[in-house]
Amino acid sequence: MGIETAGDESPDRRFRTLFISDVHLGARGSQANLLVDFLRHHDADTIYLVGDIVDGWALRSSWHWPQSHNDLVQKMLRKARKGAKVVYVPGNHDEFLRGYYGTHFGGIDVVENIVHTGADGKRYLVIHGDIFDLVVQNARWLAHLGDKAYDFAIQMNRLVNFFRRMFGVRYWSLSQWAKQKVKNAVNYIGAFETALAAEARRHGADGVICGHIHYATIRDEQGIRYMNCGDWVESCTALAENEDGSFEIITWADPMRLQAPAPQVAARAAA
Repeated sequence: MGIETAGDESPDRRFRTLFISDVHLGARGSQANLLVDFLRHHDADTIYLVGDIVDGWALRSSWHWPQSHNDLVQKMLRKARKGAKVVYVPGNHDEFLRGYYGTHFGGIDVVENIVHTGADGKRYLVIHGDIFDLVVQNARWLAHLGDKAYDFAIQMNRLVNFFRRMFGVRYWSLSQWAKQKVKNAVNYIGAFETALAAEARRHGADGVICGHIHYATIRDEQGIRYMNCGDWVESCTALAENEDGSFEIITWADPMRLQAPAPQVAARAAA
């Protein structure tokens, strides 16, 4: 168990709701240590874990579970014990939890999806999003192959940023840059967003909050507010709801801990 600091008792910012996805505990690329640090400085009445928190795919191929991963699990359980409502919506990498819908463990509820009502009364469908990814659903072997290539890109990303830190240059995501330059990836993510917006409309919701594609954004899609939490592998982002019902994306990857505005551009990329 990790050592607690004073930041746990007096976070810098408190929100109505936090949305966190794609931590990938068990994968070597997971930056769980940064998420633990983020949670020391941020708190919320409700925390949604929007899928791929644990990476069952990675753990099946090779066991990797450093202390920082234990620290994060303990941190989430501690927040639940202290009164935060914690809801876990499994994704494709932690699909082993999909057999436990409706259960409650350690103060955490496991659900297939859920509709979150914002402070302003607007309703948001909270879902991981992989069920709208045709590659994951219909060609699992290809998804696993892509997962290995993605792991390699993350390792290269760390190498690039090691040298950038040596020269005092801010964090930059090689893998995110590459995604945005690939036309097929941009087309894929556009279709993904459209499908998620349609699903929110089918639920009679005003918007959708998801993960899966590792790209945090807040934008409108055909009259539906589309919001993606991002990830804790490369971008290290969380989606936060303020007390007035407004949303913001917080980036925690840079050592300077500067908040980044939510990207509004239409071009995104696949995970």
